[in-house]
Amino acid sequence: MELLRSLVFVPGNRANMLERALAFSADVIMVDLEDSVPPGEKVAARELARQWVPQLRRAGRRVMVRVNSLDTGLTLDELAAVIGPDLSGISIGKGDSAWDVREADRLIAPLEAAAGMEPGAIKLIPWIETARAVLNSHAMATASPRIVAIAFGAEDLTNDMGLLRTDLGDEVQVPRAMVAVAARAARVPALDSPFVAFRDPQALRQDAHKARQIGYTGKFAIHPAQIDIINETFGPSAEEVAYARRVMAAWEQAQAAGRGSLDLDGKMVDVPVVKRAQNLLALAEAIAAAAPAP
Repeated sequence: MELLRSLVFVPGNRANMLERALAFSADVIMVDLEDSVPPGEKVAARELARQWVPQLRRAGRRVMVRVNSLDTGLTLDELAAVIGPDLSGISIGKGDSAWDVREADRLIAPLEAAAGMEPGAIKLIPWIETARAVLNSHAMATASPRIVAIAFGAEDLTNDMGLLRTDLGDEVQVPRAMVAVAARAARVPALDSPFVAFRDPQALRQDAHKARQIGYTGKFAIHPAQIDIINETFGPSAEEVAYARRVMAAWEQAQAAGRGSLDLDGKMVDVPVVKRAQNLLALAEAIAAAAPAP
């Protein structure tokens, strides 16, 4: 299982921040060529990304790049600059239909082949950040076998909807949930929008917990201080792991006795509960396997 709990944006035009990212504990370093880069620095950011993707990978980081949207005319040159064996995937925003995803796939394929990579090696994370994209989110999530997740973009969505953006996020609770449901229906993870109040860790914790409760399995960060909170929130707690192990032990006993359900702490345990426990333990094992050696 490849972890996608935390994905941290690093501006592609900031060499000092890319160097700092060598030590970040995020599951994915997302080198950003889009919103965090001013228009006049797009080309410079592309060239920095070309240099830093291999360096980050050599340091053991999993690296993706967010490229500019298809309608900017920048996408192909950016893809050509960064696609290679050190790159794990591409994130692309501002699309609102399955066509955008398929077009990104079409652009990636020959560059991937030219780099000597297996077909489909470069993964794809499309952003869902307009009203039309929300309605098309399931079609977008299933438009390419490259897709490893879809990302909900609250900032652009509220702009598209003409809504006031707040830290509480009540204004996006319906589309946020719709994207999580669409991702689950497509059997891919849902990644939550960044929380922009990066100096408020408690508010971040509450926002991430709310996202997890409605089906998100990871979240983007815009500051390294957010990474540990995101990892903690989207990873199982010690109590959850302990309970999942108790569920599995009790289930094995029930199965041996020929029963299809059981009572554990006054609650019924049946097949769906067991599956949740199995998934949680698999996540815990993946996190433990990815942890650096002491």
